[in-house]
Order: sequence, then structure tokens, then C-alpha cells
Amino acid sequence: MNRQAPTLEDVAREAGVSRATVSRVVNGVRNVDPSIQDLVRSAIERTGYTPNRAARTLVTRRTGTVALIVSGAGDAFAGRVFADPFFGRVVNGVVGYLRARTMQPVLLFAESEAARKQVVDYVQQGSADGALVVSVQPDDPLPDMLLSARVPTVLFARPARTAPVGCVDLDHYAGGRLAGEHLLARGCRRIAAISAPPDLRAGRERLAGFRDALARAGQDSPPVAEGVFTLDSGATAMAGLLREHPAVDGVFAANDLMAQGACQVLRELGRRIPEDVAVVGFDDSSIAVTCRPPLTTVRQPVEEMAAAMARMLDEQVQGTRTEPRTLVFEPELVVRESA
Repeated sequence: MNRQAPTLEDVAREAGVSRATVSRVVNGVRNVDPSIQDLVRSAIERTGYTPNRAARTLVTRRTGTVALIVSGAGDAFAGRVFADPFFGRVVNGVVGYLRARTMQPVLLFAESEAARKQVVDYVQQGSADGALVVSVQPDDPLPDMLLSARVPTVLFARPARTAPVGCVDLDHYAGGRLAGEHLLARGCRRIAAISAPPDLRAGRERLAGFRDALARAGQDSPPVAEGVFTLDSGATAMAGLLREHPAVDGVFAANDLMAQGACQVLRELGRRIPEDVAVVGFDDSSIAVTCRPPLTTVRQPVEEMAAAMARMLDEQVQGTRTEPRTLVFEPELVVRESA
């Protein structure tokens, strides 16, 4: 005879509490004493009870699922996302927060108008409790679409337009300033930059902080070559800078991938790093450690920022803190061998 699956009543008897208390713990109600929650969770583990997700959704009107949406443009967008370690760090931070609360992320891509509409419909129809949005598209319409659909939403990075939406961000200006000050402190005097696209707020702010650091030291405005956050664009930019400014002795790249591309070109041309040209990146991604030589870089605490983004959405969904707010994190210079 098949053994009947454990029930809420079984868990309640095992824990020595009421069925209603077990139900509140299972359904994530927050007003249960932590010691009682621990008691119930231990009883769940001993009995092998598995909550019925469909029934739980009917009771709480929550799915326990969060949409993690990466928004951009172009047919090859998803491939570019998986090639950049930044997005993996976002996923790690989000998963780390959600897993501890028995919640799951669903990764979605919004690379076109049709895809954005599908994403909004998916969340609005109750397939997820809210949306975490990482956008690399200037003036992205997706946040406004989600807000208009009354979907709880939190963004990674401030939106291009003022909107009533929570977000996490970095003080990018301070990060660019740290990079410029470090190159100056090393004695570099013919310093250049590989920038991000100027229509991205983060790229503009990183370059502005870098330029201001040099200006305060009496340096002329540095030559700038634009990249698009990829290794190849960093290599192309570095080659162009060396053609036009062969005496360059310091380079700031707006992310680690472009800094790695710059280092490849410098090595190919016989320039020693950092003796001939010092290189500073941005992000402190895994690339910073595997690059030759390991990169000095400005650390963006992506995992902590992503976890904070998930926490803000959880608070919205639970109703414990619904007003939109912006959390700005501080960058940190990490010194390695490239500068």
C-alpha cells in the first residue's frame, strides 16, 4: 500500500503547534516568531512534507517566482549577455537572496518590441510576482511598460527618465575618479581612456569622473576612444589610440572586458604592462583575475547590488516597504599588476 504524503496536520503534530501556524510559515507570512519558524521548518524536514505550490498560490496570490529580465537590442543580444561576466554576477546575487527564501528566478530576455510585450504579458498574467530588470539599452521602454501594467519592479541602474521605480546603482563618477587618481599617482602623464557608449549614463559618469581627476591635477583633456563593453571593441580602441597617440603611458577602460582587449593589443605590440603602459579596468569581474597581467580595476559590488535589488522587490511583493527608493553603492579600487 502506498504511503500517504505528509500533510499540514502531520507537520503541526510533529512541531507541537497549530495547523494555522504551520500554514503561515509555509505561506511566508512574516508575523511568526523566528523560533517558531525554525521549529516548523525542522518538522517539515523530518516529515518530508512538500507544500502544494498551486494551493499555496491560491492562498497567497503569489507564485514564489521572480522574473529576472535582461533588456537590450539585437538578434545576438543573448549571446553577448552570456559572454559578459557582469550578468553572471547579477544572477548569482539574485539567486543567493531568493534561494534563502525558497523563491526562484525565471530568466527572460527582452531584445525587441515583441519580446518586451511578451515579457510584460508573462508577468502581468501571474506567472511571476514581480520583475527585476537589468537594461543595457538607453531610454529603454520596458520599465515604463511594467509600471503601467502595475507589475512590482526594481531596476539595476537608474532609468534614463525619472520614474516611480526602485533601483540600485553605483557611484560611477567616483569610480572613474579613482581610476584617474591611481594612474596619476603611478606617474602616468600621457593618459587615455576607452569609454563606454556616451548614451549610457554609467559610461558618461565614469568618463566624467576620470576627466575631472586629470583636470584637477593640471592634465590636459585625455584622448578618448569609444568601445561597446566587448573585448574586441577594447582591442580596436587601444590600437587606434596607439596610432594617434603612440606615447600613451596610461589607459583607463570603462569595463574589464575592454581593458583585457587593450592588454592583448599592448602585448602584441611589445608594450610592457605596466612599465610602458599602465591599464585600469572597471567592474572587478573574473576577467580581472585571469587577464595577463591581472587587472587593477574599480570594483563594482555587483553581487551585493543584485541581492539588494531582489530584497527591494521582495519587500514590495510582501507589502512591507512599497515606496520606490534608490540605493547607491560605493566603488573601490582593487590594485593588481596592470597598474
